[in-house]
Amino acid sequence: MLLFCSQYADAAAHFDTQSRVFRLDGGDSTYAFGINAQDEIQTLYWGKRLPDNQQFPAAQASSGVASFDMPVNTTPQEYTGWGGALYVEPDLKITFPDGNRDLVLKYVSHNIEGDQIHVLMKDISRDVYVTLQYRMDEQTGILRRSADIENRTHQPFTIEQVASGTWNLPRGTDYRLHYVTGRWAAEGSLQEQPIHGGKTVLESRRGTTGAENNPWFMIDRTSSNDQDQGSVWFGALGWSGSWKISVEQNVLKDIRVTGGPNSFDFAYFLKSGEHFQTPYFYGGYSDQGLGGASRLLHRFEVDSLLPHAPSPRLRPVLYNSWEATTFNVNEASQMMLAEKAASLGVERFVMDDGWFGERKNDHAGLGDWYVNPQKFPHGLKPLIDKVHSLHMDFGLWVEPEMVNPDSDLYRKHPDWVLNFPGRPRTEGRNQLVLNLARPDVHDYVLQWLDKLLRDNDISFLKWDYNRNWAEPGWPSVPIEQQKNVYVDFTRNFYDILAQLRQKHPNVEIESCSGGGGRVDLGVMALTDEVWTSDNTDAYDRLFIQDGFTYAYTPAVMMAWVTDSPTWVNHRSLSLEYRFLSSMQGSLGIGADLNKWTPEDFATAKRMIADYKSIRETVQRGSLYRLMSPREGEQSVTESVSRDRKQAVAFAFLHSSSENYPFPRVYLRGLDENATYSLHLLTGKVAKNTPAAATGAYWMHHGFDVDLRGDFQAMAVTLERQ
Repeated sequence: MLLFCSQYADAAAHFDTQSRVFRLDGGDSTYAFGINAQDEIQTLYWGKRLPDNQQFPAAQASSGVASFDMPVNTTPQEYTGWGGALYVEPDLKITFPDGNRDLVLKYVSHNIEGDQIHVLMKDISRDVYVTLQYRMDEQTGILRRSADIENRTHQPFTIEQVASGTWNLPRGTDYRLHYVTGRWAAEGSLQEQPIHGGKTVLESRRGTTGAENNPWFMIDRTSSNDQDQGSVWFGALGWSGSWKISVEQNVLKDIRVTGGPNSFDFAYFLKSGEHFQTPYFYGGYSDQGLGGASRLLHRFEVDSLLPHAPSPRLRPVLYNSWEATTFNVNEASQMMLAEKAASLGVERFVMDDGWFGERKNDHAGLGDWYVNPQKFPHGLKPLIDKVHSLHMDFGLWVEPEMVNPDSDLYRKHPDWVLNFPGRPRTEGRNQLVLNLARPDVHDYVLQWLDKLLRDNDISFLKWDYNRNWAEPGWPSVPIEQQKNVYVDFTRNFYDILAQLRQKHPNVEIESCSGGGGRVDLGVMALTDEVWTSDNTDAYDRLFIQDGFTYAYTPAVMMAWVTDSPTWVNHRSLSLEYRFLSSMQGSLGIGADLNKWTPEDFATAKRMIADYKSIRETVQRGSLYRLMSPREGEQSVTESVSRDRKQAVAFAFLHSSSENYPFPRVYLRGLDENATYSLHLLTGKVAKNTPAAATGAYWMHHGFDVDLRGDFQAMAVTLERQ
């Protein structure tokens, strides 16, 4: 007998009292788990949505493999404590004051409300309670999982390892793992590898998310070779601290994916009566390939995750003054740049580093957040008023978590940084990391940011973070609590963002970490956009943006047009090429406008106007990767508006060779029976290309573009008639 969790027949969560099976439905996916005879919580199904009347058999634990791998290792449990004969990755490991480290969790009860299921588990003898939390997104079928650990014993204990949950896939030998790696200026490198016996660990040990690995994965089958076909399971961890995702094939070839805060150097001292809430671990399923999986993530992020969801503001076209002036900002130079930016149609003017304290270079000033009186003798108001008179809003660069040793703040509070007493304090970019876990540091950062926003009409903060941790000590608290720094730092970071948003609801915030070093679903829930990379070479960005968009929506992917050649590769690219590369995301300008010619201004003005006509489609539409820059000389992306009235395609050629033409472009996602007219934003198509044709024609017959030479680009739009 299937009991619905509420009075509504279409409720997303159900529980069958006879089989003791839970079921969640959303979008085109179903997730089911049950309580087996041993009172373990066991995964039953994760995949394509099944009919509502489809019942699941009761959960039945595995029989194990001889005495070496008992059933606890081969039963696909949702959440396991480290105890008994467990050898696979545990979700929770605890050390108790008496030295006991055995933890065996069993089902106690559950509660269902609407689209949420809470399952309460308890250790077999101690008052350690774990509440498993599930919430299914109705539109995309993306499931949000987390766990709450409660200490109801009469003494504190130490959590040595904790995860948000484990995703289980049925046994198979043809699974393939996709993930993203990188470094500064080379973020978003998409990797893939077969899943074999053993374990693959994706992680950051840096105190924050880190560019070298991103907390996201996709798993498909090797038989799935079309971008938009085949079964894909995917997940992303909403945590901006050190993190770990373990992808494990057990002895029966079942796949387990466990994720949460990184267990390296980790401990959390949990007092009696306290709770530990894990980060959210999101997971979803698509039968439309890697492309379909990423489109589901994009839709979920825009409609359910970002601030102001389901209708976040479209990203305005911005200008940032960094490359024009670096640290040498002043009132006159910024006003002059603002006038030039406004003439292009820019909507937001952002002043970058150098406006505060004794900030003349990167050696001093961080931590002293007062307006430099020599550069801005009348404060920021005259500049802000000028920007507003030009019909742009005003933004400002900040780096709240950092301090230069050459600063008034550090001289006054040297104990405020992460440090181990008597050990070196490693500097990166001539700066140290403030210990945001400290309540006094949290309060200081929140107070000066709040004052900055109260005293000035600022619409946007570019929140930067230009180094990772070293010496992660917190010597001002008892020894047993010092490793709490890994969690409390990130929690306080989130709290500051949340309080600023509450106090200043019209201020937008960008997450930046020397490029894309802090991009994850945790920070995205509290910020409006992210800085993708400091590498703005337009050709390199084709690769960086390709990898980025597997996990994250173009609606938050900032992409700047900067001067050519760039510092990165000393490669010269046309202004049109640079614009088209950036127009695939959220467009910004970072070039030195003082060096532009009248022809450059005319080109930029035209391209910005074109971008505004397609902005909603690019930022909120469905992204199709028609040709990947990783697979040849060409790259083509297509974005289709939600109502399928507009599509825009960007085509890029690295180099022609041997007189071969550009491959034919076959669009996707259109209404087959509707007629679409084709319009050139820039470039050429073959002479025999019809001015209008059905969606079926554009998708199945395709069309040819005329791209020859080196580093060429073009773009077309299709409008439904």
